[in-house]
Amino acid sequence: MSYEKWSFGYAVLKKYVQFADWIIHKRVVVTGRENIPNNKPILLAPNHQNALSDPLAILLHTNFQPVWLARADIFKNKHIAAILKFLKIMPVYRMRDGKENLTKNDETFTESIKVLANNGALGLFPEAAHSGKRQMLVHKKAVPRIAFMALEKAENNLDIQIIPTGIYYSSYWKFNRELLVNFGKPISAAAYFEKYKENENSAVQELRQKIYEELLPLVIEIKSEKYYKDYEKIREIYSNHFFRRQKKKKSLVNRFLSDKLLIQKLETLEEKNPEEFEKVILAMRAYYDKLDEFQIRSWIIENPFLNLTKIGINNIIMLLTLPVFLIGAIGNAVPYLAIDTFIRKKVNDQAFWSSFSLVAGIVLFPLFYILLFLLFGWWIPGGFLVNFGLFLSLPFFGKLAFKWYILFRKTVGRGHLLELRLFNQKEFYSLFRDKDVLYRKLDDLLPLS
Repeated sequence: MSYEKWSFGYAVLKKYVQFADWIIHKRVVVTGRENIPNNKPILLAPNHQNALSDPLAILLHTNFQPVWLARADIFKNKHIAAILKFLKIMPVYRMRDGKENLTKNDETFTESIKVLANNGALGLFPEAAHSGKRQMLVHKKAVPRIAFMALEKAENNLDIQIIPTGIYYSSYWKFNRELLVNFGKPISAAAYFEKYKENENSAVQELRQKIYEELLPLVIEIKSEKYYKDYEKIREIYSNHFFRRQKKKKSLVNRFLSDKLLIQKLETLEEKNPEEFEKVILAMRAYYDKLDEFQIRSWIIENPFLNLTKIGINNIIMLLTLPVFLIGAIGNAVPYLAIDTFIRKKVNDQAFWSSFSLVAGIVLFPLFYILLFLLFGWWIPGGFLVNFGLFLSLPFFGKLAFKWYILFRKTVGRGHLLELRLFNQKEFYSLFRDKDVLYRKLDDLLPLS
């Protein structure tokens, strides 16, 4: 297989997976497309948090067919290896794969250089492993080395552009999540080539550091190991209020920038005033535990005054749209629950959950739709074409059914708050006092100016 050549089969599969990706996500936003040059060799260097979902986040929202490098151990099964090859993924062998296998990288690097020499797009994760957190791992040397090897082979006649790419998920694996892909300013590998000829190691280190620095503004990076979970909880509890303080227009990009700012200010607080930071953490944990105890989400506490009205409105909406939910649930619940249950029980690394869900989903959902049509399509009134159209619309009904379910969950959450107000007023008002104290403390310690 010539990895650098355009593949018709790949293009057809991509269209299908793009549709599945649209179903999965609530919103996808891509910024910085103008930073991707035309008719030049591209080396994509994204952060890596979420297994197969990360390359898909890029290739499904760009026009080219990038070739990816991945760790060699996933190629052990020959059938999987054949699929990965079709998907333009090549193996990279590490020391842990056996010293005797390292020479196999020569073929991979040769193919990589060929992709770049043909003005193709090559994707390689600088971290060389996924973290499963909003936290970058230490960058390895592979990206600079491959860029320099290609320049060396082409006698510096390739204008290789390294594109730092930030990938942000509102959730790593939940259905109906949001995705933001940020393409950064291109880095010219040729600008470092003269230094490479003088001092190979120094040039590799310098380019690696440059990629890391250019990637940082494009991702949410929580550096703290000790308080990582606490940072995430503060982001969950306080980020809406922090965003409103900035009086910016609602958008995924602005929320991303707001969360970045929140994390940076928390890190500054942790560094410069550790005692106050520790007090904030303890107050947040106590408040979070109370929310968890009463099964209430923080966003309900932020604006509770129309709670009873919203419960009534939500119930009317759910009653009117119940037929839509039932159609969507009947047509999608079995494969959805089967996949979800299997993955939660069998897949230990949560960073793989969304990847397994997608792969299983693009196979099982169509099979289930076909089975439903064969069993019931001939018996539903309306004729063959009407019934066939109904079954084709099942993915859309499934997405609407999930939104109905989310509205149901939100209504239940509001019900828990109403129950607390009616039967345990002491805890009800205590919860609001704890929230106000925590917010005021954070407002004072995290000034916007």
